[in-house]
Amino acid sequence: MSQQGDGPTRQDDDWWGQLYDETADDTGPAPAPDSLDDRYASAKRTTVPGPGGAEDRGARREGAPASPSGRSGGPPPERRPRSSARRGAESAAGGGAPSVPGARPGAAPEPDTRRTPPASPPAPHAPAPPAEPAPPDPRRATPTAAERTPGAPSAPDAPAGRTPAPPAAPGPQPGRPPAVRPMPGWPAPPAEQPPEPRDPGAPRGPVVTGVAHFTPAAPPTPDYVGSRPPTYAPEPTALPAADPEELGDLVPDTVLEGARYGACTLRAVSLRGDSARYRGETRRDALLVARFGAGEQALVLVAMATGARAVPGAHRAAADACRWMGQAVGRSHERLVEDLRADRRGDLKSGLNRLTDRTLGKLRAASGEPAASLRCLLLPADPDCRTRVFFGAGDGGLFRLRDGEWRSLEPAVPAVPGEGAPDGDRLTMDLGIPVPPSPYEAAEPARTPFRFRAALARPGDVLMMCTSGLADPLHGEASLRAFLGRRWSRAAAPGLAGFLADVRTRVKGYADDRTAAAVWEA
Repeated sequence: MSQQGDGPTRQDDDWWGQLYDETADDTGPAPAPDSLDDRYASAKRTTVPGPGGAEDRGARREGAPASPSGRSGGPPPERRPRSSARRGAESAAGGGAPSVPGARPGAAPEPDTRRTPPASPPAPHAPAPPAEPAPPDPRRATPTAAERTPGAPSAPDAPAGRTPAPPAAPGPQPGRPPAVRPMPGWPAPPAEQPPEPRDPGAPRGPVVTGVAHFTPAAPPTPDYVGSRPPTYAPEPTALPAADPEELGDLVPDTVLEGARYGACTLRAVSLRGDSARYRGETRRDALLVARFGAGEQALVLVAMATGARAVPGAHRAAADACRWMGQAVGRSHERLVEDLRADRRGDLKSGLNRLTDRTLGKLRAASGEPAASLRCLLLPADPDCRTRVFFGAGDGGLFRLRDGEWRSLEPAVPAVPGEGAPDGDRLTMDLGIPVPPSPYEAAEPARTPFRFRAALARPGDVLMMCTSGLADPLHGEASLRAFLGRRWSRAAAPGLAGFLADVRTRVKGYADDRTAAAVWEA
């Protein structure tokens, strides 16, 4: 009841008049909660007839509103904004929901097509609601002393002369609403997770939420080793001359190959030397990597050849030697695999000697002289077979890296009859005078000694076969042996790019083509 006794007077009367008063200014957002439930309760009180509803307010609006002093037209009393729950309780105590203004008692309610009025504005002299916290400044890492929450670790304040950034919005806490309230019908923003409790003895400072993990990169490969840089540039300069009718004879500057079978990982490369790159000459080294058979019965052949220097078509002779040897091994690979598993080294040596003589004999028949050196490596795909067989003829090198130390496994060259050996001189039975060979007999061209070596690999070994372009600097430069020993003593084999970078490490005074094949034992 009001002080004048003319019926209950609520804040709704002032709210209704101020809402439709054209002279009233916009008061801004309402401090009271403005959710979907609040708006529904306000619309219900507006459209439903009953005591204290719209009809009652419309009847009283014909007269001037009463003031607390009993005079009409006075300023409205100061009231604090009430919550939707309190207004709903007062409506229920008034005897029912409000009705439509101007409706007759007992008549059916008419829907109100006007917009739903917002929540009640604050009283003229009511205290202003607290402002919403501003979003956190990403440039600020630590709050000031006034912005810290109780119990949080302290951090140094901002330096003098610099405006401190607003504090970051705190995360939701039990019994406290979130800092930002979503509009009705809008999805709520994801709530921040509460910070994890910290150890009281831990050092104070910004909290690190994650640790980044980085894989250290391999050290860069040097361009050369030794006391002085090489004479030629490290990259190709000139291309070899090409014949438009013989484009199939072009040889690429670099060839890379790799594979993994059984217990070994293979890396192979053949690249043009610095002098040939500078002069625009063709690479004389040839490389062939082929697999014959399948499964554990497979056999991998690595063949490399070097054409004779200053001989026309030396690159074609090297390529022919590799191709012909590959054909011969491919036809006999089943028998070779059986001999490797049974470790029949005598049978392997005699059989591979015949294949090598047949291949080089075809080259000698075409040119009349040894046109290329040939070196081969047989690798069985069976993981239980650790026998590695090297064979060939000509210059080059065979090395093994074990426990960081290099060792040469190049087989010794047997003595050739007729070259200073006592049994090369033919003596008569009576006079003991050496007899020269008959001029009518065809002179047989000199043969390159055959080389054979069968080695049993151990886990961690690295077996490398190469041409003289890499074997000579390995023998003559200790820094190159030390460098490759460090690079290749790791547990895993390098990739193709890393293997190429290691093999092309230059040494002054050695500028020939380089071809190498290395096998890492698991």
